[in-house]
Amino acid sequence: MRASLAIQYTAAALVWGASFLFMKIGLEGLSFTQVVLWRLVFGAFALILVSAVSRIGLPREFRVWKHMALLAATQCIVPWLLFSWAEQNMSSGLASIYNATTPLMTMAVSLAFLPGETLTRYKSLGLLLGFGGVLIVLAPWNLGVAGSVSAQVACLGATASYGISFVYLRRFVLPLGVDTRAVALMQISIGAFVMVLASPIVASAPMHLTPAVVLSMIALGALGTGLAFIWNTNVVRGWGPTAASTVTYLSPVVGVALGAIVLDESVGWNQPVGALAVIAGILVTRRATRSVTAAASVTIPSSVHRPSA
Repeated sequence: MRASLAIQYTAAALVWGASFLFMKIGLEGLSFTQVVLWRLVFGAFALILVSAVSRIGLPREFRVWKHMALLAATQCIVPWLLFSWAEQNMSSGLASIYNATTPLMTMAVSLAFLPGETLTRYKSLGLLLGFGGVLIVLAPWNLGVAGSVSAQVACLGATASYGISFVYLRRFVLPLGVDTRAVALMQISIGAFVMVLASPIVASAPMHLTPAVVLSMIALGALGTGLAFIWNTNVVRGWGPTAASTVTYLSPVVGVALGAIVLDESVGWNQPVGALAVIAGILVTRRATRSVTAAASVTIPSSVHRPSA
């Protein structure tokens, strides 16, 4: 299980690391609302195929669908619209810097609403190391101030929405015992349904489709919006919301690697140093999570039922 979660965590980091590039390419031929619309539609199709092959049934209880609707809003529609809108007026690199604040937002929400989440020394150190590593990799002192103030505020709003969704998923959705593939399918499908209904009003602008735009939307939808959501839900269940949200620390690292391999961009000293700091932050945060889990297993009597991961 540990190895499986690590693989899913890494796969989600790779896919989501490329998502800002996919969004930027998509914006060359689509409006920001159309980018969100098509990533949700392609993501829903991918998850429907996975569920059909796996023969996953969907729950019928209204309360489950109510939770999924809120999750669709906070983890999909709201943050993706904000990020897509922001990237019209800022670089994808700067957007990914702001995306790395998700664990900090998640930790703040967790401390307020999750009784089991406490601000330990290791957790604080891990989050600070990870965020510092992101800054070193992206070298904002070289980028300068890019993007409008409103675009940067929109990115912070997006990561705050992510933080709420991570905690809501852990506290209200996972205890329902719904299969993680069903969780991903329901929230993405709800998001796609809402965007399709609203598309005549918010996404009716002419589209200028090129092979690059189409392929970027398919990759952003099928992988970043479809399969990655299954992987991320599994990691939240196994590791907890704060540790799972550190996947956003790896996104800028992946972006730098893609730039060097695909676009032949130069790699400076700061990039490997920052990558090491990111990895160190993740390991420290995971140590804090394992310590809390171990303490809980000691203090909870064996006769008390605990849901399995």
